[in-house]
Amino acid sequence: MKAAATTAKTYAIAPGVTLNVRGGPGTGYAVVRVLAAGSRVPIHCQTPGTSVAGPYGTSNIWDSIGSGEYVSDAYVLTGSDGYVAARCG
Repeated sequence: MKAAATTAKTYAIAPGVTLNVRGGPGTGYAVVRVLAAGSRVPIHCQTPGTSVAGPYGTSNIWDSIGSGEYVSDAYVLTGSDGYVAARCG
């Protein structure tokens, strides 16, 4: 019997960037932790929020990387300017 794969695809954050992880999809939410440069993140779902300018353009898409943890998609190398995962909620 084959085991089900539960490993989520991960995406690299912009090189040389330490990235704030926020408690919600926007810059008005508190920083809950900081990702080290060179980190990779899973994207569980995506949702619109505060527009942010980053290394990969300006985006209002926020990536949910864990329970109550969001990062701006403008700092995540997804290979797309649009949604690459299901909408949150």
